[in-house]
Amino acid sequence: MSSLAQEKKYKKIITALTIIIPLAVAALFGINLRELGFDVEPLTFLPPIYATINGLTAVVLIAAVVAIKNGNKKLHEQLNTFAILLSLVFLVMYIAYHMTSDSTSFGGEGVIVYVYYFILITHIVLSVIVIPFVLLTYMKAKLGNFVEHKKIARKTFPIWLYVAVTGVIVYLMIAPYYA
Repeated sequence: MSSLAQEKKYKKIITALTIIIPLAVAALFGINLRELGFDVEPLTFLPPIYATINGLTAVVLIAAVVAIKNGNKKLHEQLNTFAILLSLVFLVMYIAYHMTSDSTSFGGEGVIVYVYYFILITHIVLSVIVIPFVLLTYMKAKLGNFVEHKKIARKTFPIWLYVAVTGVIVYLMIAPYYA
């Protein structure tokens, strides 16, 4: 299969995932298994774990940039693949938590409420926006189109890093209010 044909095939998959992932998360986020009568334990231990995964993702992304700047393409690829896997593990844990546990409201007062919601909203919006960027960046590298890979990676990296770091910040800000 030609590179162009492969890219066309992968772009269809990327488009589908870009639509399916946010819709699935939104749908599953609104389902609480306990409220539906299922006898499941709330997975209240997950938030610090998935916040740690977000932090680890940020470290891995920075290490991937350092690796490529030092000319280590293989390590760069391995680190980025690991960052994608971490993001998937985060997503599964995040969904599992919200499907088994009651939502937690932020209990801060004053200006910190606005700071919290600004960070939370930008984190959520950019976590959706970054999906096609990550997948396209990865695809370009896998297909050996490193000029395009580098071009899109310059946009992908800061967005993905912001999402990873703000995930930790959101957790730290809301952690005192978990039941």
